[in-house]
Amino acid sequence: MPLWDEVVASVATGHPGVRWDAELIDALAAKAVLEPERFDVIVASTLFGDILSDLTAAVAGSIGIAPSANLDPTREFPSMFEPVHGSAPDIAGKGVANLVGTPWSAVMMLDHLGHGEAATALMNAVRDCLRDPATPRPRDPATPRPAPATSAGARRPSRSPRSPRSPRSSYDGCGPSAAPPLPTEPDAP
Repeated sequence: MPLWDEVVASVATGHPGVRWDAELIDALAAKAVLEPERFDVIVASTLFGDILSDLTAAVAGSIGIAPSANLDPTREFPSMFEPVHGSAPDIAGKGVANLVGTPWSAVMMLDHLGHGEAATALMNAVRDCLRDPATPRPRDPATPRPAPATSAGARRPSRSPRSPRSPRSSYDGCGPSAAPPLPTEPDAP
């Protein structure tokens, strides 16, 4: 991708304090698996970035946990924020989804839009939820009973982010606060 390489090299000249390396995608993929700690940021074309975001999320343990963003730093055009896994229709309703990438993507969006306090509140809510042993976890696919992976947010009280008394965002859990709890027992035949 000569144009991509030329653009990166050109932009890098304006930031002499930033160390960067050019890598071929196959070598980068191998290094991301074997030495993930060596990377702080990976900048890539859309195709390679999509592949690498899935790969690096899997290295971290689950593609469900990873947020992603396609940014227009000029802010002339919209930016897009979504979990790496997308909508994951192949696992919908099975109780195995890890939903952390969804609110984390919203954290990135809030930060990008200049709402740092709301981003921090939301990230803290995600952390609190993950630390809470009462938070339902996605079930092991080998077990016959689905876990209510999104019900934690529905059970937690929340306050509006518009309230000056509220230090937290309206998102206060691992699932949308307005979502009804999922059933804990499968439907009888």
